Amino acid sequence: MNYPVLSITLFTPLLGALLVLLVPKERKGVIRVIGVLFALLSLLLAAYVWVMVVRQDASEMQFVENHPWIPDLDLMYTLGVDGLSAPMLLLSGLLTTLALFYSGFTVQERIKEYYLLFLLLETGMLGVFLSLDLVLFYVFWEVGLVPMFLLIGVWGGPRREYAAIKFFIYTLAGSVFGLLGILAVYHETGTFNVLEASAARPFAGDPTWATLVFWALFVAFAIKVPVFPFHTWLPDAHTEAPTAGSVLLAGVLLKLGGYGMMRIALPLFPERFHYFAVEVPIITIMALMSIVYGALVCMAQWDLKRLVAYSSVAHMGYVVLGLAAAAAAWGRGTDAAIFNAAASGINGAAMQQFAHGIITGTMFFLVGMIYQRAHTRDLRSFGGLATILPTYYGLTLVTAFASLGLPGLVGFWSELFVFRGVMRLMPIAAFIGVIGMVFTAGYTLWKIVQHLFLGTLDRTRWGGLTDLVWWEKVTVWPLVILMVVLGVYPALLVNSFNAAAMTLLRNFVIR
Repeated sequence: MNYPVLSITLFTPLLGALLVLLVPKERKGVIRVIGVLFALLSLLLAAYVWVMVVRQDASEMQFVENHPWIPDLDLMYTLGVDGLSAPMLLLSGLLTTLALFYSGFTVQERIKEYYLLFLLLETGMLGVFLSLDLVLFYVFWEVGLVPMFLLIGVWGGPRREYAAIKFFIYTLAGSVFGLLGILAVYHETGTFNVLEASAARPFAGDPTWATLVFWALFVAFAIKVPVFPFHTWLPDAHTEAPTAGSVLLAGVLLKLGGYGMMRIALPLFPERFHYFAVEVPIITIMALMSIVYGALVCMAQWDLKRLVAYSSVAHMGYVVLGLAAAAAAWGRGTDAAIFNAAASGINGAAMQQFAHGIITGTMFFLVGMIYQRAHTRDLRSFGGLATILPTYYGLTLVTAFASLGLPGLVGFWSELFVFRGVMRLMPIAAFIGVIGMVFTAGYTLWKIVQHLFLGTLDRTRWGGLTDLVWWEKVTVWPLVILMVVLGVYPALLVNSFNAAAMTLLRNFVIR
């Protein structure tokens, strides 16, 4: 292609933010229209990129742009997209568009600043998925920090300042570790290019330095995922964030950590990833703790939003577990069964990232919708809502079943692929991880379905609640349709993920 389609996709939200900046704050309607239109344009561009990547060759980097940025410091403006990153662009564009559309009906204060921050946040998210230069990756990684901090701190709930500061400190601490790791990789390889650095295998002959640099990068990504024990910032941030902020936080921002593990930590340090996943299984234990502990804590929650927040800890644990399975295949030769199991682990991790984005994004929208009506999220206050909110009940039921991995919905395939890989390479971990699925079914059916919708309706208190209106349906229906379509025909995404996963694995499994 002769035109910079990735740069256009990347900076479209930023252009929208600049236009919002020029509009007087009194013209709220114009600001809302600009925000949604530019987010929608970014979504259409992301969809085009994804389609073209799949049609051409999802196993290799496409639409690569490589230009001098700061030549004297070896910094390049390098963008590229493959089968791993293209679907994440699509997810980012979709959730941002729906979040801004929903916010047009629910956010009434400081509209200009709100839409400006959301578009800046989208630019940062897209930049992480597109960057092939480590410093550029880090810059976009940091771009998203301040907008989310302000979205929580200004438009959040009663404890928003505490939650925002906690989010900022945790994320900034991880960023510092990540920057140190990036600088160490450059010092060893002489390049910031992700692909070139991966091929160079930094510190391959020095396990001590390899361990230090690996953990610097891994901790940065683990905080963002977040994986146990770095997860404690997440429930507070989710609980206090505005609804649309929670949607992007869970739907996309957490995925930056998982993507960083796939794109940077695993390819650069396969031997260290293998060592700490199998021989000294710290990573595998962290993943299993996230899955089981996260689901158990959900069983104890009565605040619906906090429950969904802890469910993110559990579900993102499957991402790390899938990558641990892939790392377990390092150095084990050309055995087809081993290679296929490792590929299944990466496919499951990538699919879980996308599935969790649409499922939990939908769930946070639904939580916001019931809170707008009832002004409480205490599950003990409800009961019998299925009789007066049939549309809300149906959409929540589909989303909840997708979350617990019901066959025919998207959540089933991601967990199946993860456990297919883990069972072959780390069977004990597979048996422990399945326990989390049982607890997930428990809290989904007991806490969400039973306490919200079944039982006796308190008509005195809730009899006046109304079902979803048109704009709420427009917000969640696209995501619910995706859950069903990808549940019936997962190859729409798996083919893209698998092509890129094969390329990634060939670089370190076959030796």
